[in-house]
Amino acid sequence: MKVHCLLNPLSLLYFNTLFLIMQTQLFFCSTTPMLTTKRSATTNLVLPLKTQEIPSGSFSTHPNKLPFHHNVTLTVSLSVGTPPQNVTMVIDTGSELSWLHCNTTRLTPPTFDPTRSSYYSPINCSSPTCTTRTRDFSIPASCDSNNLCHVVLSYADASSSEGNLASDTFNIGGSEIPGTIFGCMDSGFSSNLEEDSKTTGLMGMNRGSLSFVSQMNFSKFSYCISSLDFSGVLLLGDSNFTWLMPLNYTPLIQISTPLPYFDRVAYTVQLEGIKVSDKLLPVPKSIFEPDHTGAGQTMVDSGTQFTFLLGPAYTALRNEFLSQTIGVLRVLDDPNFVFQGAMDLCYRVALNQTSLASLPPVNLVFRGAEMTVSGDRLLYRVAGEIRGNDSVYCFTFGNSDLLGIEAYVIGHHHQQNVWMEYDLEKSRIGLAQIRCDLAAQRFGLYH
Repeated sequence: MKVHCLLNPLSLLYFNTLFLIMQTQLFFCSTTPMLTTKRSATTNLVLPLKTQEIPSGSFSTHPNKLPFHHNVTLTVSLSVGTPPQNVTMVIDTGSELSWLHCNTTRLTPPTFDPTRSSYYSPINCSSPTCTTRTRDFSIPASCDSNNLCHVVLSYADASSSEGNLASDTFNIGGSEIPGTIFGCMDSGFSSNLEEDSKTTGLMGMNRGSLSFVSQMNFSKFSYCISSLDFSGVLLLGDSNFTWLMPLNYTPLIQISTPLPYFDRVAYTVQLEGIKVSDKLLPVPKSIFEPDHTGAGQTMVDSGTQFTFLLGPAYTALRNEFLSQTIGVLRVLDDPNFVFQGAMDLCYRVALNQTSLASLPPVNLVFRGAEMTVSGDRLLYRVAGEIRGNDSVYCFTFGNSDLLGIEAYVIGHHHQQNVWMEYDLEKSRIGLAQIRCDLAAQRFGLYH
């Protein structure tokens, strides 16, 4: 049965093996001082990205598992509370509310203990923050038995987390931001201690009023993920650096009328077509446009690894890629194997084969910009899947229909070596092909 729900892309990726870590070291691109009460609009924060491999066997299938531990996730380390407690938060452009694990009965880290912070303040359910600023949540906020603002976050895989809204001081790069609103969540933990040891919570980065970028008043932020040596960069602030390649911009799509399947605070762009080796797929443009219910929006998301397309577009892409790789790749003839529940085009590659054959590039055509997916980013080796003397590689585009998702989602696997700028002030996203490892070096992050 197809599930109709507002997508939180974090629910898509359960069985992955890599984990991007943003280290705590911060670099300033301006001499303008940071203020303790208000962030300076002219100051940029630059954070290095690194990857850490987590064995796929360490992932739990516990039904109440929070769906944010994935193959590649972006995380930032900072401190919260007074005195400060170190936390590590997953950065997700597909979510609004930032939240922390706040279960003080747990014996293992990492959790945030609100009883240790002198400035921790729960939000009353009659507060405008609770009654008004949570209007974009898929489940309305409510009152708990203590008259506190209770929130429930639901995900497309039917998992959820719940707790109370609260505020406290966040400290990032030596800058204190008092009164930052977040969710203090006390349920929905994974049963896997190794997995939970990696993160304390999630940092929502979408366009909602309670997102971290909205509360911090950033007009722009950017990131760049390398596919070469696991280095990258996150930039909070303006990215107008002369050595960056010119960005091609695509406008963000906004619909003011509330629709049941349209996320109004997501980073929604207009996908206009898909090409394989410059051959435009015979898919009507109307297939890529949201319908009267809002179903069919295209979201650019840092919380999802791969890219997912609605059925008609996925089928057309699958068929064309198959046609152009006949005699080049050996299809895995196993109708029962579907990677991550949505990727049913897989191949057998000899274990001793050190490189993949030349593959036809796939271009995602947006209004005003294109994203090219080529080379190793087209196929993904599935850990632990061996067939005779072959390993299994799957096409990195999946079918949204198989997941019950009414949207196109552009995942960060296809954003590797692309400078991604989220320009909130001008309501657009900028893209430029760039070596992300070299970009990080230009910021002085790696040598």
